Amino acid sequence: MADRTAPLAAMEDRIAAAAFPGAALAAVPFVAQVGIRLDPAGPAAARVAEALGLPLPEANRVSASGGRRALWLGPDEWLVVAADGEERALVGILEDAIGADGAVVDLSANRTGLELSGPLSRDVLATCCSLDLHPRAFGPGRCAQTLVQKAGVLIEQRDADTFLLLVRPSFAAYVAEWLVDGMAGLAADLAAV
Repeated sequence: MADRTAPLAAMEDRIAAAAFPGAALAAVPFVAQVGIRLDPAGPAAARVAEALGLPLPEANRVSASGGRRALWLGPDEWLVVAADGEERALVGILEDAIGADGAVVDLSANRTGLELSGPLSRDVLATCCSLDLHPRAFGPGRCAQTLVQKAGVLIEQRDADTFLLLVRPSFAAYVAEWLVDGMAGLAADLAAV
């Protein structure tokens, strides 16, 4: 694999310095991401579920097993996410399972990740995202395509206090700046109390 530069390498110190007891932000520069399109009622869906060891989730849901996650993107579209370096294996597994009944494409270079964690992570995200983040509407195992200000992101809530945001590398610094600013604002509010 060729040398790669993390999209947010120039911001790593600023991102780390923004952390406060309520939230922390970390770049997740390289994530294996494979897009699949298929008929969810067709035979390929069952073959994919068996090959991955997890079912294809329904609308705005995530299924996970063994370090792999499938995120629903649309009625016939999912994103399979795994650790960096697994993209080739995933493409092979998915191509074998889908055959001519759908499409498989490696999208690993299409998005980079930002992980926002901590008990106030939901509040930080709410400073720059209009998605209803209340736990009754959006909780662990949920995902959504939305905007952080004007940048498109795919948000996955990993657990009660952790969100993974997948964003195009060209917008990563823009999204990170909004999150860092949100963290600074909340930290200042807490310090003033």
